[in-house]
Amino acid sequence: METLLKETVDITVNSRYPGMAPEGRQQIEEILIRKEVEKGELLLKEGQISHNIVLVGKGMLRQFYYKNGKDVTEHFSYEGCIVICIESTLKKEPTHLMIEALEDSIVYLLPYDKLMLLTEISREINMFYRKILEYSLIVSQIKADSWRFETARERYNQLMRHQPEVIKRAPLSHIASYLLMTPETLSRVRSGIL
Repeated sequence: METLLKETVDITVNSRYPGMAPEGRQQIEEILIRKEVEKGELLLKEGQISHNIVLVGKGMLRQFYYKNGKDVTEHFSYEGCIVICIESTLKKEPTHLMIEALEDSIVYLLPYDKLMLLTEISREINMFYRKILEYSLIVSQIKADSWRFETARERYNQLMRHQPEVIKRAPLSHIASYLLMTPETLSRVRSGIL
């Protein structure tokens, strides 16, 4: 059994449903598809339908979209994170979100249809799936509230506190768009002017 696969499943499952038994973890491992993605490569393009939940084994990805010709970063993911384009995956409709590798990465694709079959026969897999969705909803709400109520400095400090890997590894232009700032504003925030 590939070590990175097992580590990725353990880290990912532990972050959402730590009580899952080894049998459930094994069932997930058996349906994952390993994929190597080069820096700059798109794992999902605009207009495609997302058929997979992505577990990041190594590297960093971002979800982004275009608005008024500008590239807007929606989410960053790295080792142990889960990436899901919820609307496209659940409704089986083309997505506006794209997934790009910010580093050479190894990901594991969890086919949604196979996962759904497992949720019907395994209470544990069903719970894991539920926890993925609950976590995604919470993250979306936290982000929406941050945009509504926090200053630029507060948004940057939250990112530093909760996702220091992003600050260390992602390009500043992507961090700025994620925080809904211009690169100039981010620069002022980082230097303490704002």
